[in-house]
Amino acid sequence: MPQVIEVYTPLPTTLGCTPKLRGVVAKSSNAIRSVPVVNGDVGQLSPKIRAFVEESVALCQPDRIHIVDGSDKESAALLKVLEAQGTIQPLPKYENCWLARTNPADVARVESKTFICTEKREQAVPTPKDGVKGTLGNWISPEDYESAIRSRFPGCMKGRTMYVVPFSMGPIDSPLAKFGIEITDSAYVVCSMRVMTRMGKEVLEKLSGNSDFIKCLHSVGTPLNGKIAMSSWPCDPERTIILHKPANNEIVSYGSGYGGNSLLGKKCFALRIGSTIAQREGWLAEHMLILGITDPNGVKKYIAAAFPSACGKTNLAMMNPTLPGYKMECVGDDIAWMKFDSKGQLRAINPENGFFGVAPGTSTETNPNAMETVYKNTIFTNVAATSDGGVFWEGMESELAPGVEITDWLGQPWKLGESKTPAAHPNSRFCAPASQCPIIDPAWEDNAGVPISAILFGGRRPEGVPLVYEANSWAHGVFIGSAMRSETTAAAEHKGKMIMNDPFAMRPFFGYNFGHYLDHWLSMEQRAADAGGHTPKIFHVNWFRKDANGKFLWPGFGENCRVLDWILHRIDDRECYAETPIGRIPSPGALSLENLSKPVNEKELFSIPKEFWLKEVEEIKLYYDNQLPSDLPQEIAKELHDLKCRIERL
Repeated sequence: MPQVIEVYTPLPTTLGCTPKLRGVVAKSSNAIRSVPVVNGDVGQLSPKIRAFVEESVALCQPDRIHIVDGSDKESAALLKVLEAQGTIQPLPKYENCWLARTNPADVARVESKTFICTEKREQAVPTPKDGVKGTLGNWISPEDYESAIRSRFPGCMKGRTMYVVPFSMGPIDSPLAKFGIEITDSAYVVCSMRVMTRMGKEVLEKLSGNSDFIKCLHSVGTPLNGKIAMSSWPCDPERTIILHKPANNEIVSYGSGYGGNSLLGKKCFALRIGSTIAQREGWLAEHMLILGITDPNGVKKYIAAAFPSACGKTNLAMMNPTLPGYKMECVGDDIAWMKFDSKGQLRAINPENGFFGVAPGTSTETNPNAMETVYKNTIFTNVAATSDGGVFWEGMESELAPGVEITDWLGQPWKLGESKTPAAHPNSRFCAPASQCPIIDPAWEDNAGVPISAILFGGRRPEGVPLVYEANSWAHGVFIGSAMRSETTAAAEHKGKMIMNDPFAMRPFFGYNFGHYLDHWLSMEQRAADAGGHTPKIFHVNWFRKDANGKFLWPGFGENCRVLDWILHRIDDRECYAETPIGRIPSPGALSLENLSKPVNEKELFSIPKEFWLKEVEEIKLYYDNQLPSDLPQEIAKELHDLKCRIERL
C-alpha cells in the first residue's frame, strides 16, 4: 500500500484565511486530505523534517510527494520527465548533457525582489542618508513577509509534484558543513541541486533525531490548472519574490525557476543566510573563489579571492599558469566558508558541489579547464544549440565546425556574423560537477578545510589602480574590501560604463547590516590572536588597467600567476616591496616579467596618480556618507582619513 502524508487542508485560500508557513494548520471536521508519497520513505523523515513537509503540503496543496534520494536512477528518471515536458532537450554530442530554455522573463537573479526579514530594519540593512536610496539590501517587515507568503503560496502546487530535497552545503562529514531541506515543485531544481550540493539519503541520515536544518520553500508558482499550464518553463515573473528570515533559518522563494532564485542552497543559503549564521558562530561566509598554488619548490599555499562579476573570477580559479614550475588547483570558483581552527589558522571549504558558471566569454582560449569540465553531466541553460548536438555561445566562434547551424537561446535560427542579437543569453549558464574539473584540488573536499594564507580583493578599474598592492594591516585590508569598486555596464537608462561600488563583491548577498558585517570582519584579527594565530595578508589586484589609448596594460589570464608569485613571496615576508600611500607594491624587479607574452610598461602599471586618488577618496567618503551615515565602524573611517592624509603628501 503506498505511503501517504495526511494533512488538514487549509480553509479557503483568501488572504488572511490561510495558515502561515509556520502557523497551526487550520482544522475542520472534513478537511483531512491524504497526499500520496510516490518516492521515498516517510519513516526516514525526522519529526522536524516531517513537520516542515506537512506544513508545506497543507499550504501548497500538491498532488503527490517525492522524497529525493539523490540516486543515479532517480536523476535519470527526472531528466526524462523534464525532456517529456519540453523543459530540457538532450545534447547528444556530449555525455549526459542537457539544454534548458527558460521563459524570457525569467533569466537572472532578481535583486529588487529579494528581501531580508528582521524585526527591526537596521538589523538587515544600514540606514542611508535622508533622501538617498539604500543599495545594500532590501528589508521586509515580518507582517509583509507573512502577507507575501499568504498571497502567493496557498494552492500553488495543485496538480504538481512536491519534491523534498535534503542537501548539504559542504562535505557531509565536515564540521563546517550545514544542512538544508528544499521543498520545490521543479524537477529542474532537483536535478540542478544534485549537481550543486551533496544531496539525498546520506543527508537524511545525518538529519535524523533532532538535528537542525535550513528550511527552504520554493515554488515556480504555476499550478497545472493555471492559465499557462502547458508552458515548458512555468513561472510567475510578475509576482516573483525571494525572502530570507535569518532568525528562523528560513528561505522562501516564489515565481522563478532560474538558478539563483530557485537553487536555494546557492546565494540564498550559502551567502545570505550563511553570513548571518557565520556572524552568530564566529566565522565568514564569503563570495570568494579558493585556489591552491604550488610553487617550483613544491611549496603549496591557498588563497581566497573576491571579485565582482566580469572580473575574471572563474578564470583565476581555473588558471593555466605561464610561469614554469607553477601548478594551480581549484577548490572552488564562487563561495568560501572560512573559520579559524584551534591554532588560529583560517581554514576554508567550498560549500558547493558544482560550478554554476556564466557561459558567454568562456572558451578554450580563456578557460580551457572550464571547457573540459562542462562536456559531460552538465545542464546548460539559455545557451545556443548547434545542429551537431552541441552548444554554442559568444566566445566559442573559433570552435564551430564548418556547416554547423545554430539555434539561439530563444529557439530561433541564428547566423554568425549576420544575426543582430546574441546567440546565448548574456547570463546563460552551465551547471557542472566540480569533481570533473581537470585541476580540481585533491583537498577540495577536506573536512577540515584548506589553510588560507592570503585574501585578494579586486575589480575592473581602467584608471589609476595598480596591478597589485598589499594592505598595511588587517583593518586596512577590511577597508580595501569595503571600498571595492568596479567598472560595469550601466543600467539601460545610462550610456557607456560606470564605476559601481560592490563591497567585498557581496553587495547583493549581505544577510545582515553591512556596517555590522564590517565589525564582524574587524573582529577576526582578535579571534585569530586568541587562538594563537594571525589573520592572512590582504591584497588588491586589478588586471584591467588601460593606457591612454584604451589598451590593457597587462595581458591577464595565465600571466596573472606572476602576480600570485609576488603574493607568495609576501606571504613568506620577503623584502620585495615598496611603500606607497595606498599600500605595498612590488619593488623594482620583484615582479617576474621574463618571457611575458607582451611587453608591459611597469612604471605606468604601478603609478599612483595623486589627482585620481584624491578623487577616489572623496567618492569612497561620499559612498560611506550616503549608505552608512550611522553604521560605519570608526576603524574604517580612520583608515579612509589616514589614506587621504598619505595621498595629500604625495
